Amino acid sequence: MSVSVLGAGAFGTALAISLASNGPVNLWARNQDLASDMQTTRVNKCRLPGVVLPDDLTITSDLNAAVDSRILLLAVPMQKLRTVLEQNSQSLRDKTLVACCKGIELNTGLGPISVIRESLPDARPALLTGPSFAADIARGLPTALTLACEDANLGKVLQQQLTTTNLRLYRTTDTIGAEQGGALKNIMAIACGAVIGAGLGDSARAALMTRGYAEIQRMAMACGARPETLAGLSGFGDLTLTCSSDLSRNYQLGLAIGRGETFDPSVTVEGAATARAAAAKADEMKIDMPITQTVTNLVSQRLTIADAAAQLLARPLKEE
Repeated sequence: MSVSVLGAGAFGTALAISLASNGPVNLWARNQDLASDMQTTRVNKCRLPGVVLPDDLTITSDLNAAVDSRILLLAVPMQKLRTVLEQNSQSLRDKTLVACCKGIELNTGLGPISVIRESLPDARPALLTGPSFAADIARGLPTALTLACEDANLGKVLQQQLTTTNLRLYRTTDTIGAEQGGALKNIMAIACGAVIGAGLGDSARAALMTRGYAEIQRMAMACGARPETLAGLSGFGDLTLTCSSDLSRNYQLGLAIGRGETFDPSVTVEGAATARAAAAKADEMKIDMPITQTVTNLVSQRLTIADAAAQLLARPLKEE
């Protein structure tokens, strides 16, 4: 098999379903019982109920079987990526590793490609990111994604191998822009969800999206990103999707905060940790990111939604 997906959550399963339209694919699940159940029932009951797994998709808990593939997609949460890499370093070294997570590592401030480089210097890293919900991909609905890889020739190969009947990939060598756009938009999605949850209206959400995009540009370009990357699928495209749909877990967390409701702590929300990491990095780099700081305080319950709105509206007036 030429492609394997490591991580049988909703997004990993959806990617494996789509890739199976190109030929046989392995999907690795760490939990043996989950792998056996999915292989037998042909459904991921917990993450994608009702979606039938195609015949060309094999589910396994045997990592050695999965890593025989030429291309490995890492569909694991950002804050667990380094652990997966280090625990399986012998199996993953010298491999082509495509990260499929979005975020900034809390302890280091690094994005997924940087974490791969630091953990496995011999690996060939890339990043798959952009506006995409697992449920849409699994149902065969069309979307376009960004494939970021510094090695232009490897990027072309991956683009050909990973494009499917419903996934159209655009490539870039700007890995910093792809990392930053995909990570920082999650923070803005939490903010927009909080605005709608608190009943502050669609006009306020549009304002937050716009000013949030300005924050993304400030941080990303200070790190070396190219502006055209941020205006593309991995930046503006992903921002638009996650700030406007109830399917976004980051947006759902914001809704719960705005409504004063409890959010399920078992649900992975990358934007919560990313906000803390980005706020610390912005402070270190002397970058003004008021929305990011506000979201950090909201998630940490150091600020109410009313106080957050008042603080942002009371900021000094300036040119756009």
